[in-house]
Amino acid sequence: MKKVLFATTALVATAGVAAADVTFGGYARFGVQYDDSVAGVSTTNVTSRFRLQIDATAESDAGVTFGARARIQQNNSDNAFSPSGTGLNGVRFFARTGGLEVGVGNIFGALEFMPGMYPIDLGLTGLGYDYTAYAFNADAYSSGGDGAAGANGFELMYSMGDWGMHLSASDDNDRVAGYVSYSMAGFTFALGAQDSNLATDTELAATVSGKLGMADLTLAYADNGTNGDHIVLAASFDVGAATNIEAYVADAESQPDTGYGIDFNHDLGGGTSLRGGVAKRLTGATRADLGVRFNF
Repeated sequence: MKKVLFATTALVATAGVAAADVTFGGYARFGVQYDDSVAGVSTTNVTSRFRLQIDATAESDAGVTFGARARIQQNNSDNAFSPSGTGLNGVRFFARTGGLEVGVGNIFGALEFMPGMYPIDLGLTGLGYDYTAYAFNADAYSSGGDGAAGANGFELMYSMGDWGMHLSASDDNDRVAGYVSYSMAGFTFALGAQDSNLATDTELAATVSGKLGMADLTLAYADNGTNGDHIVLAASFDVGAATNIEAYVADAESQPDTGYGIDFNHDLGGGTSLRGGVAKRLTGATRADLGVRFNF
């Protein structure tokens, strides 16, 4: 992450304001991806993504931090006519003091942000994210669109010691969601729920994650309404000083097959890494990738 501090004459002249803090960061990735999700057709194509994140904050005399987050992102499949074409996404605005944070706009979403919901980051591209138990049936921060920014998105987050909680709501399907989490003895337990007027939205979610021996383990469950239950077991462990292995197995009542996958992440130094993986999707399709990611 790179920091740039902007202090203009106008800011300095404004009572109670010294400067705004603007942080730029993100990552880029490129490589190849194999996919046979279309029946009888398999493809191997170049895959790429560039993401620039902009975080701007200012602090009041009372110690309250006000801020906003926006992203500029482009995937190789995006164009000017696609919903996620290059440009600024919906902005998330927030106010934070101590362990309390209030956010509006393109909110994170309680179930999306729940501990254990993204136990791993498979391969270069995520390879379908079958290891995400809530299966995107709730409000979530959108990197290439507005998210809940156009649907009155609101969230409240609070942490105190080993406890955490997150409530979110939006006019998108009249969603109201929340979770509570607690950490003890190296493990984090989280329980979430959601009310919505869409039958396929997630209704209940639970996760437990922690270190067992040399592995970081996560067990996640979600009741995804009429889509049924979705269960995930994921693991991550180091192999040597620079290489990490991740794997998962998943089962979903709405899908015909059991999903599973494995990957490797090799640290090349300086924020760069070589990544690749393969996944047998819940749909029965196979997806694999290999490439380089660099953070900035």
